[in-house]
Amino acid sequence: MSSNARSHRWSAALACALWASLSLAATPRPLDRVVAVVNEDVITAHELERRVSTTEQQLKRQNITPPGGDVLKKQVLERLILDTAQLQLAKENGVRVDDVSVNSAIARMAEVNHMTVQELRAQVERDGEDFNTFREDMRNEITMVRLRDHEVDAKIQVSEGEIDNFLAEQGKDDEKVEYDIAQILLGLPEIASPERVEATRRRAEEIVTQVKNGSDFAQLAVSFSSAPEALQGGDLGWRSAERLPNVFLEAVKDLKPGQIGTIIHSPIGFHILKLVDRRNASGNKLSSGPVDQVHVRHILLRVTDAMPEPEVKRRLLDLRERVLKGGQDFAQLARLYSIDPSSTRGGDLGWLYPGDTVPEFERVMATLKVKEVSEPVKTAFGWHLIQVLERKTEEASADRNRITARQMLRDRKMEEALQEWLRQLRDRTYVEYRLDTP
Repeated sequence: MSSNARSHRWSAALACALWASLSLAATPRPLDRVVAVVNEDVITAHELERRVSTTEQQLKRQNITPPGGDVLKKQVLERLILDTAQLQLAKENGVRVDDVSVNSAIARMAEVNHMTVQELRAQVERDGEDFNTFREDMRNEITMVRLRDHEVDAKIQVSEGEIDNFLAEQGKDDEKVEYDIAQILLGLPEIASPERVEATRRRAEEIVTQVKNGSDFAQLAVSFSSAPEALQGGDLGWRSAERLPNVFLEAVKDLKPGQIGTIIHSPIGFHILKLVDRRNASGNKLSSGPVDQVHVRHILLRVTDAMPEPEVKRRLLDLRERVLKGGQDFAQLARLYSIDPSSTRGGDLGWLYPGDTVPEFERVMATLKVKEVSEPVKTAFGWHLIQVLERKTEEASADRNRITARQMLRDRKMEEALQEWLRQLRDRTYVEYRLDTP
């Protein structure tokens, strides 16, 4: 549910409660109070407490002890303020997310967690949350992702010279490494006084000292970091070297797992990085020799409340039989039944290179003979029938490598660009705090 909708609902509920108490002389009940005003919207105590409770549950699942006192509440409030500002901007820009997109995202979440949608719903309700509220939270998350795609990702520029240099560097190092990194960001406003900068630096040094003395990095990230991943313990997840900002890579490449890097001062603040782990990458997506390619098409169905997993599998098996024994055209069935955008092309995904699809899809695709149709295949996107149309081996396209390199460089720039955009959005957002108002 958008912040505007929550605001209107709160106002309507307040009016109804006042009318009932005046006209029916009902026993007065405590009313929800405002803890922050964000531009024209409000954040209520109920919203804040609900988000705090959800965050505490998520942290405990990650074996992170939530910080005590009001620390977590203040951090969650800051996140709610930033989310509200993003949703307001999304509304101004006409960013909308339909029910189909929400249902698909929930289905993918269930798949990733090895659940059906019904099991996910039961888990949400066991956690004490209304599933409709969970759905609206999911809608808001998708809305913010689409807004960031429009406002940040689409505006990142990568020059041809940068691509040339990147491709030249790739040939110098045969060992490909991925890093699991956690971050604490102590943010600074765009215009910060020297005194503010120095005080923030000292705070960063104090946090590093606490970590080296045994304090939990994840808990400190929850308590102090202003980065988007703060409430997940600061974990950035696995990143290849090619997709890390250069300053991050330089800070962690020589560390051992568990060590803290040198404090980084960037235009958006001070970064404290911890190398959680490292591993050899499965391979570089930039290709320099002969590459196997597969021309493939598929039919995609997803689990929903109306169509549980057994029914999805049954329908796909029926479609498979209609192709193999009934002689029906796979492409026509894809147009009729597949929910993937490729359905308009008869499910045709074109020529795929290694790494273009998720591992589950790619493993099955690799075993199929030309014209063979797979059994139903489960991935994070849903359930698929896969048919291989052709196979070939040829030299990797230079154009494709440049496209891949461009995307890697965009990923490398994304971290800093997103943080800068969020800082600017927060700086121009009017906020009135009422958290301590009785």
